[in-house]
Amino acid sequence: MTPIEQYLAPATLDEAVGILQQGEVTILAGGTDVMPQSKAGRLAIKRTLMNIRRIPELKGIALDNDAIRIGALTTITEILNDPLVKEYLPVLAEACDHFASDQIRNAGTLGGNIGNASPAGDTLVPLIVLDAEVELASKPNGSVTTRRMPLAEFFTGPGKTKRAANELLTAVRIPLPKPGHVARFFKFGTRPALDISAISIGIAGVIDNGVISQARVAFGAVAPTPIRAARTEEALEGRRLDEATIEAVASAARDEVNPIDDVRATAWYRKELIHNMTKRMLDHVAQA
Repeated sequence: MTPIEQYLAPATLDEAVGILQQGEVTILAGGTDVMPQSKAGRLAIKRTLMNIRRIPELKGIALDNDAIRIGALTTITEILNDPLVKEYLPVLAEACDHFASDQIRNAGTLGGNIGNASPAGDTLVPLIVLDAEVELASKPNGSVTTRRMPLAEFFTGPGKTKRAANELLTAVRIPLPKPGHVARFFKFGTRPALDISAISIGIAGVIDNGVISQARVAFGAVAPTPIRAARTEEALEGRRLDEATIEAVASAARDEVNPIDDVRATAWYRKELIHNMTKRMLDHVAQA
């Protein structure tokens, strides 16, 4: 294991991305993923440990023109209780309410949950169906530059993302939902609380006269990354939510996922859960 040579706590974004430009840095925020993984030997702390908790640019939830911007240091509890989130993004608040325990929600950050890149990350599926983008900052040429990418394209494997080593995840940007927008989230674990998902499902779209458009469907814990389900969306797009459509969408969902057997569930059970719970969620939307 590489020994830690220095601990740094930058007070500005400019300072933080400058440190990242030097290389060999482990980023620490809430520590609810980094510390347990380090102690278990699954994560090697690099030569520099950088605590980003003092950086004001990474905090807060605010309207940003036609979107809501959530800073990477915003805790799960802050998201759960925020009035903007409750008004415009209730599905995200619902997911945060199913997130671990009060103690973990108080410390864990949105940026950490995204950066950890678990296929079962609780906020990732609702963020994907909300068309969220991640914002990444770096300092390659002496000044801070930022780029954005859709969250659905950000993950490359368990614990792996498209964030470059010299980049810092600064925020998530979520477009304001349009009139008639509905979104639902479902998480199933083997215990009623403090459990990692065996599966999770997010469904969203705009309903007008009973017909759904701009359909979004995402699944967690059924692939190496959270996935946006293109074929399931196609079965849903432009359709009226009648019994035949709902069954077709649920069947498409079951066929689209390719889960594994593990300690939380078998692949067969996960596929059946995806089918049954997708159907139930759409039934609830249709009845509402």
